[in-house]
Amino acid sequence: MGSVKAELLRLWKWPATWVLIGVWLVMTLTFGYVFNYLALNGGTNTRSMSQQQLISAMQPENVGAAVVRGLPMFGGAIILVLAALAVGSGYGWGTWKTTLTAGPRRVSAMAGTLGALGIVVVLLVALTFVVNLGASITVASLEGWDWSLPGLGVFKALGASLLIAAMWTGFGVFLGVVTKGPALAVGLGLMWAIVTENLLRGVGSLLGPVESLTKVLPGGSAGNLAGAVGGSGAPGVLTDLSGTTAALFLLGYVVVFVGAATFLKVRRDLV
Repeated sequence: MGSVKAELLRLWKWPATWVLIGVWLVMTLTFGYVFNYLALNGGTNTRSMSQQQLISAMQPENVGAAVVRGLPMFGGAIILVLAALAVGSGYGWGTWKTTLTAGPRRVSAMAGTLGALGIVVVLLVALTFVVNLGASITVASLEGWDWSLPGLGVFKALGASLLIAAMWTGFGVFLGVVTKGPALAVGLGLMWAIVTENLLRGVGSLLGPVESLTKVLPGGSAGNLAGAVGGSGAPGVLTDLSGTTAALFLLGYVVVFVGAATFLKVRRDLV
């Protein structure tokens, strides 16, 4: 717990944490409500959604879908960057060397970082839910729609959001440990999350085995879980796998990424 508190204090006072959270909240409001609201009231509808689809996407009862739909790609990329920076920056600053030399056991130090990142990710998902709920209620009130608060099904969407966020967090931690620095870890992570998997999906339309593979890759699994809980209409959201299958793949990725990062931290980083 001491390691978790120390890492949480570092992340809490680190400007990058709040910058990335702020960027994500602005993005989810802009793409989820501002653009849709403008399209509904005579603006350009760049997403080719019908009027009923635009209204449904902004209704408070559908806020769970609004939270989860952005995480497979852009939200996941931001979470990955945060995790990669949190772990990788310790190598550049020399704090990992100090910690591993004079601090707690390596497993404890790594557990502290993972625990603190987990708390930040839960906070991020919670803030996303609150901000989206506030925006949806505001829009519904301005337009005079009949609306209601989300039902118990929202917990399913929030659970899926947490699992997707956990996978991207583990991926970022893994890259930060493997590369032993923030810059390369962030670059590789962004290239994978935003570019590589999308290119593979394009190639997969021509090559059957590649198409099957893309469904179970990290971003593909996240997109399929988001699609299974109703988060349609956003980049990266898929409907090729069942929610259970996608969730199992995501759990597997979390175990592999966190386990591999911890193993490298314990066995490779001696000082």
